[in-house]
Amino acid sequence: MLLFDLTPTLSKGEGAGTDDEELRRLFYVALTRAEQHLFISYCCFKNDGKELEPSMFIAEILDTHELQTEKVFIDADTEAAYQSLQFENEVKPEIEKIETEYINSLLERFVMNVTALNNYLKCPLEFYFKNLIRIPSPKNENTEFGSAVHYALEQLFRKMQSGEGKNPNSDIRNPNEEGKNPSAEIRNPSGEVRSYHNGFPSKEEFIKDFNWFMHRHRESFTKEQFARRLEYGEDVLSNYYDKYLYSWNKIVALERNIKGVVVNGVPLKEKLDKLEFNGKEVNVVDYKTGNPDNSKDKLKAPNPDIENGGDYWRQAVFYKILLDNHNRDWKAVSSEFDFIEPNNKKEYKKIKVYITPDDIGIVKAQIKTAWDKIQQHDFYTGCGKPD
Repeated sequence: MLLFDLTPTLSKGEGAGTDDEELRRLFYVALTRAEQHLFISYCCFKNDGKELEPSMFIAEILDTHELQTEKVFIDADTEAAYQSLQFENEVKPEIEKIETEYINSLLERFVMNVTALNNYLKCPLEFYFKNLIRIPSPKNENTEFGSAVHYALEQLFRKMQSGEGKNPNSDIRNPNEEGKNPSAEIRNPSGEVRSYHNGFPSKEEFIKDFNWFMHRHRESFTKEQFARRLEYGEDVLSNYYDKYLYSWNKIVALERNIKGVVVNGVPLKEKLDKLEFNGKEVNVVDYKTGNPDNSKDKLKAPNPDIENGGDYWRQAVFYKILLDNHNRDWKAVSSEFDFIEPNNKKEYKKIKVYITPDDIGIVKAQIKTAWDKIQQHDFYTGCGKPD
């Protein structure tokens, strides 16, 4: 069974959006997933009891093909059972507690990171399954695309750090201001010639690494998803490269694992995408995919609407706490979220978060409270939210 959600704004007489063709394509792709039989069903009434017409996509099919339609009537017993399920959903789910010794053995090895903290604050039961029991989760289009982007960026900076791209005869200033393009060509041991710009590999090399990762993990995509994501990624990364090539900080540490940190008796760890240095001052960079304009709430500090603050805000503060207590003489001055995808206006954004002492105090308290509850096995009851 395949469920395809059609929003009310797509119904006849209620107006159509500007993305009709994309939604229509997606709808028909969904239809082709049926292997033997296909049933299309839709609601006849709205929640308020008013009659509801089918989606215009269904109407288009009926206008073209003679298909048998059948009204489905639900008996009173089935409807009563459904209503009882809706009532039960309002109750927070609770699972049976398993062997204490087994859980204790897991907790002995548990070290808090920001993902675990965010999951626990969102839903203790989600934390239990994802971070403690660690049930396998299937790979999907979004996560693998994000991983491909991260890989390409890591390779871009690692190749810059290797020194192959150094060109002592070139000016590292933006060539658009000079009317020239400072670059170097380097022949590696295998004889392959690679071009470098401002110490970084060429755009083609950057895109090549993205393509390699995508093809290496293509089993995570359908044929249509793979083609669409590959084309989209090449376009996004190409424009991203052009925008930031001559402004990237080249004094960096990449994919740095920070562990062995203890704050208020809580062991902490995290893997950081990139650390940018200005002397001993550090800006922690975290790469993000997705529309940056959709992250506004995630960047907010605690407020009446978001009691614990947004996940990205907490992530930024967590990074500073981690580095401030790391056994190095670094000074974490900021955390930055570098959005690899543009917003709807095709604008690329980097959002820097500066952390206050109050922020640090709030997140330290969240870490300690969550840790204590976890140690007390307080994670068998969920949040009761629909998702």
